[in-house]
Amino acid sequence: MAPRASRTSRSITEVRSILLRYFYDRNRLATSARGKRGFAVKISDIRKDLKASHSLSQQEVVGNLNYLMSQGWIVEEHIEKSVPLPSGTVIPQATSFYKITAAGIDKIEGPGEFTMPKFHGIKIEATGQNIITLGDGNQINAEFSDLGKALTDLRGAIIKSAAEEGRKMELVADVETIQSQLAKSRPNSGIVAAAWGAIKAAASINGCATLVERVGHLIGHILQ
Repeated sequence: MAPRASRTSRSITEVRSILLRYFYDRNRLATSARGKRGFAVKISDIRKDLKASHSLSQQEVVGNLNYLMSQGWIVEEHIEKSVPLPSGTVIPQATSFYKITAAGIDKIEGPGEFTMPKFHGIKIEATGQNIITLGDGNQINAEFSDLGKALTDLRGAIIKSAAEEGRKMELVADVETIQSQLAKSRPNSGIVAAAWGAIKAAASINGCATLVERVGHLIGHILQ
């Protein structure tokens, strides 16, 4: 069993980072689907493990687990079985297990060779000049392609850096906020500006300064 950590004041981001890393490590070290060494785990075991290893309270675990699930990084699966009673009655019984998703793994590792493209299953057609039209009629300005590539490079550098895990998660989330806006024909400048204000702090991370400068150069016309 891991040594019990002393109780310290943690931000919500740090708690979520601990939770996601817990599921990531379970998946990485799993020797079965469920059980003591399984990648899927019951809530009672999650609370017990994280209380022992990081002194997390039940409220911290449950509330932030719900957040990670709503983001698609953790998923709940129900295992049903029938329990016969001496009277002959059969009672259905369900147990919930929680496990990390591919999106959750990519959140920690970054996109890889097997990562599903963001618009997988959506027909994408070039319509000429500077517009790309998706199958549902939404359009992306091709002028954002350089910015999108620069953001992807910055995201990768942040993930590979030696920065604190909670800080990396915050910065990556802000990068993805801007990337999601580039999927629109008219990015929301207010949302982009707020996220960019936080991302600029990545310039202090070793290996990221040049990439932050490049993003800043390319993002200017969206913020005008």
